[in-house]
Amino acid sequence: MSEKFYITTPIYYPSDKLHIGHAYATVNTDAIARFNRLLGKDVWFLTGADEHGQKIQRKAEEKGVTPQEYVDEVVAGIQELWKLMNISNDDFIRTTQKRHSDAVMKIFKQLYDKGDIYKDEYEGLYCTPCESFWLERQLKDGCCPDCGRKVEKAKEESYFLRTSKYADRLIKYIEEHPDFIEPASRAKEMMTNFLKPGLEDLCISRTSFYWGIPVDFDPNHVIYVWLDALSNYITALGYGSDDDSMYQKLWPADLHVVGKEIIRFHTIYWPIILMALDLPMPKKIFGHGWLTIDGGKMSKSKGNVVDPKLLVDRYGVDAIRYFLLREVQFGGDGEFTNEALLNRINFDLANDLGNLVSRTASMIEKYFDGIIPSMGEKTDFDQELEESFSQLKVDVTKLMDKYKINEALTEIFRVISVCNKYIDLTEPWVLAKDKSKKNILGNVMYHLAESLRIISIYLTPFLPDTAVEIRRQLGIGEEMNMFADVDFGKEIMGAKVTKGEALFPRIDIPKELEDLEKLKPASAQKKEEEPKTVNRESKPEITIDDFAKLDLRLGKVLECVPVEKSDKLYKLQVKIGSETRQVVSGIKKFLSPDDIIGKTVVVVYNLKPVKLRGEMSCGMILAASNDDDTSLSLITTDREMEDGLGVR
Repeated sequence: MSEKFYITTPIYYPSDKLHIGHAYATVNTDAIARFNRLLGKDVWFLTGADEHGQKIQRKAEEKGVTPQEYVDEVVAGIQELWKLMNISNDDFIRTTQKRHSDAVMKIFKQLYDKGDIYKDEYEGLYCTPCESFWLERQLKDGCCPDCGRKVEKAKEESYFLRTSKYADRLIKYIEEHPDFIEPASRAKEMMTNFLKPGLEDLCISRTSFYWGIPVDFDPNHVIYVWLDALSNYITALGYGSDDDSMYQKLWPADLHVVGKEIIRFHTIYWPIILMALDLPMPKKIFGHGWLTIDGGKMSKSKGNVVDPKLLVDRYGVDAIRYFLLREVQFGGDGEFTNEALLNRINFDLANDLGNLVSRTASMIEKYFDGIIPSMGEKTDFDQELEESFSQLKVDVTKLMDKYKINEALTEIFRVISVCNKYIDLTEPWVLAKDKSKKNILGNVMYHLAESLRIISIYLTPFLPDTAVEIRRQLGIGEEMNMFADVDFGKEIMGAKVTKGEALFPRIDIPKELEDLEKLKPASAQKKEEEPKTVNRESKPEITIDDFAKLDLRLGKVLECVPVEKSDKLYKLQVKIGSETRQVVSGIKKFLSPDDIIGKTVVVVYNLKPVKLRGEMSCGMILAASNDDDTSLSLITTDREMEDGLGVR
């Protein structure tokens, strides 16, 4: 019996304007699910739509339709986007489905009968867009700390979940299971900001609107969206129904993937609900960052959304999947730019992968009538090529187990580079001129075809259509397409190669950027045409000798935690080559730990150590800020580089 693997994404709030940021998390989760299928696991991948709440009711009223009509239309758009992005989910749960609502009513009654739910009056602060209740001390400049919008005062009769009853138990569980919440910065944030200061009981019903699952024994109340939405992970498996066989088979979940803006609900309230129900905890909750644009989260209200359908229509789904998977470290924030996307397509996909497939297929057609030859007389370069694959399975598996998806792709493309180098070193076009070297030439062609066969397997979780097309061009079909088949030396000789069109046609980047600029809304173009002029007073000139005194090096941020009793300082652990240094930096009001961890930054290495708020700081990280000190950006590299390198 194969090992089970139950993986979920958060069920998405129905938005009538879907953007590439929505696809970011689901594409990464899909790659994890596909990878585990490749390992031979029995994978169940769940996604869906969170369709209840006050904000849905208000949007429907604005449009003059019923809430159900509104969500039906918008959810169809979510499902269409998942199909467009080649998402391989096994189920799509809607919180308006009867299978869900019936089970949620049972869960509510079960908790009520146990004494973990009680009725009282709620008076406090509420963020409607986030469906979140907040204490005054948790607000940021008087606004919701998650979305920055204004909160509303709310007062109404409500049912409450006794979350405070389980707070100490949850703290103990998190401390005893350090891998329960990842990245580690998210666990520290939850402990520091929510659990350790004291957890308030959670309001779990509302009477001021009607769009939600009713409390069956008190129909004036509808169940608060987070008890409703979070329960989807078990209701989708049949929990609370007449047939809970899927629940018995798959729970606990192996991995919940959630956005950092809802990490609190998944790492505090969801575990407490499960504790109260006497159910097992999920094995891991992974909080990813945002795909940002113009320095901020993509938002319809900001007018900075990027249409994924437009991108897929222009460049193909696998090109967009590749960018989302490779460009950003899953767990932190990453910036979307047209330049970065086009560079990834041209240099990684067209130059490296596409060129390798095209050259190999063309040479086999030209020199061997399209038939893959047998392994023949070896060259001096075969061993390096074969050895590049020998460690790849171990390296990629380790990285994927840690959800370092972009690094796993880096390893795969490193081997693709070795294959291209192999062509340059063996010079098949020279071998072809000497009939006595036909056997050596055949050996080279076999090695290239076999390399591509293995590469196609490794690419399956990330670029599924491309992987299939590579095997189609090689004429080897799907019979060898599992991790059990990635050893070098399979019998593929005799297969008929059929060269196809370029997998990823090269793009004229300057022209394409101009064309993309024309597709922007007029308001966005005007905004960019009128940049703010920054006039900064110059400092005294320095000589090259003055500059030479600075020792600037690249460092990778491993950890970021707030300095106690400081609203400005973070304490960073920064890896600089073979050592890890502590650096204290006054960037807390601009960036969250998730924005910083994993980034490669520029460090003033030879700055004299100093103690700040009782913490020793050995260096300084460089950043840029605007004149009114309202925004800040770390100085980072434009591509992946090794920490410890000098900056000059």
